[in-house]
Amino acid sequence: MNTSNSGSHGHDLTVIDVIDETSDARSIVFRTPLEHREQFTYLPGQFLTLRIPSERTGHVARSYSLSSAPDIDDDLKVTVKRTVAGYGSNWLCDNILPGDTVTVLPPSGRFTPGRYTNDLLLFAAGSGITPVMSILKTALFRSDCQVALFYANRSRDAVIFRSELDGYLDKFRDRLTVRYWFDDAEGFPSSEIIEQVAVRHARAEALFCGPAPFMSTVASGLRGAGVPAERQHMEVFSSISGDPFTAPILTVDDSAETIDTEVRLDGDTHRFDWPVNGTLVDVLLSRGVEVPYSCRSGECGSCACTVVSGSVVMEKSDILSAEDIADGYVLGCQSRPVSGPIEIEF
Repeated sequence: MNTSNSGSHGHDLTVIDVIDETSDARSIVFRTPLEHREQFTYLPGQFLTLRIPSERTGHVARSYSLSSAPDIDDDLKVTVKRTVAGYGSNWLCDNILPGDTVTVLPPSGRFTPGRYTNDLLLFAAGSGITPVMSILKTALFRSDCQVALFYANRSRDAVIFRSELDGYLDKFRDRLTVRYWFDDAEGFPSSEIIEQVAVRHARAEALFCGPAPFMSTVASGLRGAGVPAERQHMEVFSSISGDPFTAPILTVDDSAETIDTEVRLDGDTHRFDWPVNGTLVDVLLSRGVEVPYSCRSGECGSCACTVVSGSVVMEKSDILSAEDIADGYVLGCQSRPVSGPIEIEF
């Protein structure tokens, strides 16, 4: 089966393995061609966007977190859990096989620790374990920090990566603790339970991922424990509604008013006049700059960058937290210039 699309800015990857994790979750392992290894360098906690066939629309884009860890696992692995009305997850679980080719966008996402100098307190529910697993493995194999995981599921049978986690508990018994929580036996975890866990790890960096109600509960519990906002990291994840696999049609008007702009990206500095009616991503693409982007609709966070000086306006910023915005982060695909000179850093 071939789900590739040579007209996109994605790359064709070959499926080399499909692993049944539970009755409703599968891991898909991709081999990255040597010529694309650099584009698929990733950070623990990031995700891939896959092009999935659709009889109604030709294809759809769906994003799934990487459960593999960079420089630890040889290949890319995403883990997909079925959802009742989820077209993409059901199609992948029903159809994908080793040897298939899938068009995949380079890794994206900002749910990743900046450093591993602090101990980590990880919260996951259901398939929210996927990016957390990548972070956990990196912390254990590439640092000496302590790692505590609180992992909630509806039942014991729903636990993804149980045998792998048990192996890490044995190998890193002096640095890793795991608290399994089963809704069918204990009910849903409360903010008070989360608070109790957080108090025992008061100086750790807290990262959490799962369904919205779970994340709201964790956030409440962390606040109750007095964990500072700068040590809380929540995965903000939304399905892509647009088509990132179709080459963009750029609409930059060179006759519009412009503002002097400097962009620092991958060690290079780009200076140009930024038209006030063009987004930063569109302007950079029109100039031949390989700016990171996926959806161009403010839904993935691939183009997040920092405004060092000057000011811009964003049309959509749901993927960014209030703390991100306060720190000067913007989405390049949603940002237009207001006043300058402007300095941007990716």
